[in-house]
Amino acid sequence: MLKTIQDGKIWMVTQPDHSQIAGYIAAHWGNRLFACPGYFSASVKDPERLRAEAILAIAEHDNGWWEWEAIPDVSVADGFSAGLGEVLQSQQAGMDRWRSALTRFQNRPMVNLLISSHAYWLYAARAIQNPEPAFNHPLFWKGAPEKLYAGSNEAPLAFMAECKKMQLGWIAELRADPEGASWIEPASLAPLQRLIQLCDGISLALCSALIPAKSGASNGLGEDPYELHEVPRGSWSDRCTITVTPRGDRRIELDPYPFDVDPLPVMMPARIVELPAKKPAHIQTWWHSRFAKQIEFQFVSAK
Repeated sequence: MLKTIQDGKIWMVTQPDHSQIAGYIAAHWGNRLFACPGYFSASVKDPERLRAEAILAIAEHDNGWWEWEAIPDVSVADGFSAGLGEVLQSQQAGMDRWRSALTRFQNRPMVNLLISSHAYWLYAARAIQNPEPAFNHPLFWKGAPEKLYAGSNEAPLAFMAECKKMQLGWIAELRADPEGASWIEPASLAPLQRLIQLCDGISLALCSALIPAKSGASNGLGEDPYELHEVPRGSWSDRCTITVTPRGDRRIELDPYPFDVDPLPVMMPARIVELPAKKPAHIQTWWHSRFAKQIEFQFVSAK
């Protein structure tokens, strides 16, 4: 659960809903300046099939939270579903969510490879010194990884080794596929590993702080512009920085602009609670009785 408390209200967005928004962003990624997912390398066989696998992985990267969101832990602070930061105070709980996600799609090795890579680099930022900067997740723009992933490095390192072992199996499956073998070449795989991080970060910036600031800014990092680094443009060797600037009225400018539609509308379902609020006796009954309000954002190009 992604929770924002601001201006006397709690805004709640589920992890799967956030994940679907990331997939929507990925499905619209690509224009005359930016390659579509699957088209970052000329050697890729059946790039449209690879694009579909990449979009599915990005849209389902948080599907390990399905069961938890149905029967969530309850926050001691407010009596509603616990937020992501509260849950991740238990290292094991966060890793178990990833383990669930990596057993969903038994016959989709590329999907599993990308989701596991996403999990791997999240923990690498916490567990190892000087991780590859090209895979520094946007989640850590304004905070150190240890603030999100508390505790020692022992469990994250073990989980990363577990991911690597699973990845070897999926890579072997892909190598046996005449098309899949071209997908796991670094020139093809690395841009997709980065793209899942970027789409996740953009969606998190919307879902984790939905209330507009006084100026009308409405991205998750407040009123200030921020940057997306190491963004693959035409290929992995052609990377750029995108500046993201709130423009008020839930309009967010990206420069350069990576999407195929301008403006690109984004609809986000959020359940909103006025504070103070009575703690629900049964969180499931309360949750399903609340209509999710559709909050519209727009990504726009610089004019």
